Amino acid sequence: MLLTPEIIAILLLNSIFFIFGGVAFYLSIKIFLQWNIDSTKPLQYKLETQSFLVATVIKYIFIIKLPLFLFFIFTQDKISLLIPGAMCAAGVVNSTVYGLYLFVLKISNLYIFGFWLILNKIDMQKETMPYTKLKFFIFIVGFLFLTGESLLEIMMFSAIDIDKIVSCCGTLFSATSTSSISKIFQLDNYLVLSLFYLNFLLMLVWYKNKIIFIVANITFIFTAIISLILFFGTYIYQLPTHHCPFCFLQKDYYYVGYILYITLFVGTFSGISGGIIALITKAKQNNSYKTSLIFNFIYIVLVSLYVIIYYIQNGVWL
Repeated sequence: MLLTPEIIAILLLNSIFFIFGGVAFYLSIKIFLQWNIDSTKPLQYKLETQSFLVATVIKYIFIIKLPLFLFFIFTQDKISLLIPGAMCAAGVVNSTVYGLYLFVLKISNLYIFGFWLILNKIDMQKETMPYTKLKFFIFIVGFLFLTGESLLEIMMFSAIDIDKIVSCCGTLFSATSTSSISKIFQLDNYLVLSLFYLNFLLMLVWYKNKIIFIVANITFIFTAIISLILFFGTYIYQLPTHHCPFCFLQKDYYYVGYILYITLFVGTFSGISGGIIALITKAKQNNSYKTSLIFNFIYIVLVSLYVIIYYIQNGVWL
């Protein structure tokens, strides 16, 4: 297993998450099976007390997990120096069969745990706590994802071979690559860009329709990332052949990648979670809709500015 101070810190924190999350998981099953808000038995009062404990545990897991995800990406970049052929996090992620699955699972868990906290807040504001069984069922499922993430992380770091040459991002994110990501380079730029901007226009025009707004935010994640790899990234690098979605997380590009990804996450998370909450509670639009539109718009402005500024400076398109 490849061990650096950063990897050890990640594994230790994941162990802590698993221990405290395991306790919360056990209590969540009890609460889900035995919860009855109309009951006056001592068991119900005990379950209510335990529900506060579980909520606190989950809250702190998410509070630490959000910056830890950014630290995970930073760690991938740093250990790329130890792996022959890797020039950024892309090479590290691709160095094992577990990297891509781990990355997707980590992002999914951020959405799940973040949504849980919002649902919990709404549930606690109502005297009857109508969403208690639902929120603990969501956590039961979420804990299984969290367990899978912890296992994949151990397997990934164990499988890294510093004596094996891996492909760099220039090879992985190119039309000549044999990886699954290479299929997006068969897409036409105009088609991808049209879908990207039309996607935002759809959520802007149909924001009053909850289901359309949720779906539009989900698809915006994919259209934003694909267009970033295929088109906008080349303007950030000012190189028509550089499509890596990781390199602009580095100092050479002023860590702009962190700003872009955080903005995209906040925008899409607010839209998806806000829409689902509105469906569950049968409420009207709330501030999460505005937050989603604002941050998604900021993301669009940021990536578009790179293209506009490049054209103004050079008079040509890449």
